[in-house]
Amino acid sequence: MFAGKLRGIESGRYDEDNELMEQIDQIETRPKKSFLQQEAFIAIQRTADQLQLRITEFLKPYNLSPTQFNALRILRGAGETGLACSIVGERMINHDPDITRLMDRLEKRRLVQRSRDQKDRRVITARITTVGLDLLKTIDRPLEEFHRELMNKMDERKLKSLLLLLEETRRAEIMS
Repeated sequence: MFAGKLRGIESGRYDEDNELMEQIDQIETRPKKSFLQQEAFIAIQRTADQLQLRITEFLKPYNLSPTQFNALRILRGAGETGLACSIVGERMINHDPDITRLMDRLEKRRLVQRSRDQKDRRVITARITTVGLDLLKTIDRPLEEFHRELMNKMDERKLKSLLLLLEETRRAEIMS
């Protein structure tokens, strides 16, 4: 089943990759679908944990946590208009229940600034500062190399298949 899905994604081009097909065949001979589902779930969790550890180590020299880095990238994408802090919280990879404290820490370092909305005083808008933009610019190129090193074992075809499978997993969660 899994191999068929992979073959279908790339219109049979995985047939050329014997090593991958052997690994898939080994998985296919394991018992029961529920065991495979559990094994896949645990593999995703272990991979996410390892990636989280790696990005944490990567960001240490910049004195940023992955959560802070994520918030800064979101605000950089928002441009000069910024975003309401609640929206930043919604867009985070890992939802931080205390977005106010996160923004406090970033503001204390002058990486972001916050202001109350003129129309609705309850809304607080965050904007990335020049200092924050400069920090992200410093990180951009080393981050590209970091990603390249992490994913260098996979060619473009495998990366696209991985993205499709992960997206399908997330969609299945939303649909249930």
